[in-house]
Amino acid sequence: MPKMKTVKGASKRFKVKKNNIKRGAAFRSHILTKKCSQKMRNLKSPKTVHATNESGIKKQLCMA
Repeated sequence: MPKMKTVKGASKRFKVKKNNIKRGAAFRSHILTKKCSQKMRNLKSPKTVHATNESGIKKQLCMA
């Protein structure tokens, strides 16, 4: 039986923490001058993966 391999794209995008999986926020990469400071402040806050997607991401990270 071959070894399970992680999906490298998923391993770069997600970080597994104690109770949840952290993810990055979209809309933070370019054209930042027209975005208001309140929106940028909200995008800085930590985001977690929704419960319906956790099992799929855990399979990609070879945790399930």
